[in-house]
Amino acid sequence: MKILLVDDEERLLSTTKKLFEKLGIETRTATSGADALDVLKTYEAHVIFLDIKMPGMDGMETLQHIKKDYPISEVIILTGHATMETAVEGLKLGALDYLIKPVSMKDFLGKAEEAFEKVTLQKKKIHSARMAESAGQGELR
Repeated sequence: MKILLVDDEERLLSTTKKLFEKLGIETRTATSGADALDVLKTYEAHVIFLDIKMPGMDGMETLQHIKKDYPISEVIILTGHATMETAVEGLKLGALDYLIKPVSMKDFLGKAEEAFEKVTLQKKKIHSARMAESAGQGELR
């Protein structure tokens, strides 16, 4: 599992990254939406924890870019300012779920595992479809 943590709170990023890495989970961080999109150009994150309130490009705008360019990656919204409107908007834009800060490591792990299972299943379906397509093309020749 590969995780990307996106938040403008440096302390949250460093602490959470260390905890994930102690568990053997590869983790990258970004302090803004623009940084996150740069990281994703070279890092295939399965699960992205994305803060909503950030300076510059906010989480909702970043989420739209992620789902357009990296549709298989699963995004979990992080917010300290949870409102139902924010949660519903994020889910409509393609987020898998949301967590309200402060977040316990147990909650981070639970959501990461749930999201990773979904990513794994999607990749298996894509692989199976490609294999079936390849087999079908072979029969047409």
